[in-house]
Amino acid sequence: MNLPHFYLASRSPRRRQILEMVGMNFTLLDVEVDENNHFTNDPREYVMSLSEKKAREAATRITEGIIAAADTIVYIDGGVLNKPLDAEDARRMLRTLSGRTHTVFTGFTLLEVPSEKLLSECEATDVTFRKLEDEEIEEYIESGAPFDKAGAYGIQDDLSALFVARIDGDFYNVVGLPLPRFYLALKSFARAGR
Repeated sequence: MNLPHFYLASRSPRRRQILEMVGMNFTLLDVEVDENNHFTNDPREYVMSLSEKKAREAATRITEGIIAAADTIVYIDGGVLNKPLDAEDARRMLRTLSGRTHTVFTGFTLLEVPSEKLLSECEATDVTFRKLEDEEIEEYIESGAPFDKAGAYGIQDDLSALFVARIDGDFYNVVGLPLPRFYLALKSFARAGR
């Protein structure tokens, strides 16, 4: 795989694991941006804008290189489900998703420093949950797994993997990074910089 080294501006262990799984060469930059004061009616614009915000925050820490940043949301009923605040919020989210289809949007940004060349893209995947029983929701919440994940679930988790009846689109997008699309974008982005 002939890809450049890059900086991953992320706190997500899942994004890191996806990239390590395919042997990409990156250095982790722990960034934190306020996602609560960020609103738009367009979920694609929302995730791409937040990923760009993360990339620009990371750019203040390096003098040269490519930065990759991403943001993932669960979108249903015209609204965004971010990470749950507490058990009651997780319960509400999982009940909302139960027996229904939602869309997972992941936006990612590539930013080159110091040139400020920028690329942002978005991937959408539809996920359908089977009807969940209250006891399944409670067991999952008690496991602690929902609390660092958009929509209060991780498709790759032991228990919530059983919640999904159907997926239409990129599985890795639901985990937190649309891997094939990211790979092709990074490859093209690096070539264009030569």
